[in-house]
Amino acid sequence: MPSQNIEFFNPFLTSKRKNDITVTVITVGGFDTWNNAQTPVIQSLTTEQGFKGKSGEVLISRDKTGKTETIIAGSSSSAPFIDGSKIHDAIKNTFSEDSLKETSFSIESDTLNTEQLERLHIGWALAIYKFSFYKKDKENKHAALCLSTEINIKRVQTYVESVCFIRDLVNIPANDMGPDELEAATTTLTKHHNINLKVIKDDDLIEQNFPMIYEVGKASPRRPRLLDFTWGDEKHPKVTLVGKGVCFDTGGLDIKPSQFMLTMKKDMGGSAHVLGLAHMIMSLNLPIRLRVLIPAVENSIAGNAYRPSDVINSRKGITVEVGNTDAEGRLVLADALTYACEENPELLIDFATLTGAARIALGYDIPAMFSNNDETAQGIQKLSATNGVDDAVWQLPLWQPYRKDLDSPIADISSTGVGRAGATNAALFLQEFIDSDIEWLHMDVFSWEQNGKTGRPKGGADTGMRAIFAFLEERYGA
Repeated sequence: MPSQNIEFFNPFLTSKRKNDITVTVITVGGFDTWNNAQTPVIQSLTTEQGFKGKSGEVLISRDKTGKTETIIAGSSSSAPFIDGSKIHDAIKNTFSEDSLKETSFSIESDTLNTEQLERLHIGWALAIYKFSFYKKDKENKHAALCLSTEINIKRVQTYVESVCFIRDLVNIPANDMGPDELEAATTTLTKHHNINLKVIKDDDLIEQNFPMIYEVGKASPRRPRLLDFTWGDEKHPKVTLVGKGVCFDTGGLDIKPSQFMLTMKKDMGGSAHVLGLAHMIMSLNLPIRLRVLIPAVENSIAGNAYRPSDVINSRKGITVEVGNTDAEGRLVLADALTYACEENPELLIDFATLTGAARIALGYDIPAMFSNNDETAQGIQKLSATNGVDDAVWQLPLWQPYRKDLDSPIADISSTGVGRAGATNAALFLQEFIDSDIEWLHMDVFSWEQNGKTGRPKGGADTGMRAIFAFLEERYGA
């Protein structure tokens, strides 16, 4: 593990510093009304500085001594998360690092509701995040925000903690984030919530009938395992999350080209997502009986590595012909999904960095979503685009006529088949291991910010986690 242990990121202040500056947020649509009510001095400043209340704009008002008195910040009418990030960055760039260390900032607004204020707080905090585990200089110039008493503080803090937990887990390179370290990170979470973690490891996977998890991970000296924990009232609806935990993917004997292997530390992004989502569920006490399963492996190359064209058994008893050793994620997921179904959950959701085809179809930012319940999927897709969620996901079809493309002449099913619809074929493969009476969602995510955006630095990123939490809260919220 890196020298700095993984901790829940919480950059907020709970009390104001001696020098506290109020940041008054107005929306671009309300600028004229606001400006007309201001003093001639403020009106002159808005003209001089060209301030119109647009997203991320700031107007600095100073007293007679030249010291900053107040800051007026602009936001779009919906006050999205990114506006909080833009406001933070504008203020950070206005003040010196020494001044920022002595100053706190407080957001207020007469026109924004509680949810909008919460989004601005969250966006502000996400702009502060910096992955500096391996940096000698860990200084992080930022503007410290004091939490408003008008918001749900627990909710805001949990939101930031969950997103940044995902970022940290994915950003840590594979030499410090193998199956052992992923287990340790999961233990950090379970201890935080006072629950126990069950681990089935190495040869015990064979003895307890998880053959595909073992096969994928057996070539690595970092031994494969299945992580399993449960939380919540047994009387509440059962919801199970399964996250792909391939801590590094060489591609196996079907080795990846170097340009595609470079980011494969993120191939455990599915597990990071279910851990971040679990933290939100548990911290905000969602009334569900939660179970989390993570098959944690490393797909390595050695003399005992599994091979293309091997036929391997599965927990469900379905034999699988290996079409490509670089399609390992669906194999470990299949055993975990089978195990999840044995408990008969009301809802089963998996997250996985599964296919490049999903990225070709939808790009880096939008996860592909598959479900055996179209009504649920369409509802999530619509919810994901709302201002309060702002985490778009898109449904792709579980097109059953393509199932024939997964037929194998020597086994029950091929892991890859011959079809061109790669994301759909992978989802259809997984569906073979889902009991037909269990509602299931499959999230094919990228788990990475490719280019870097305001409040969202290049590197590990949440993709679809917030949308699924919003759905769970809408369905099961108290």
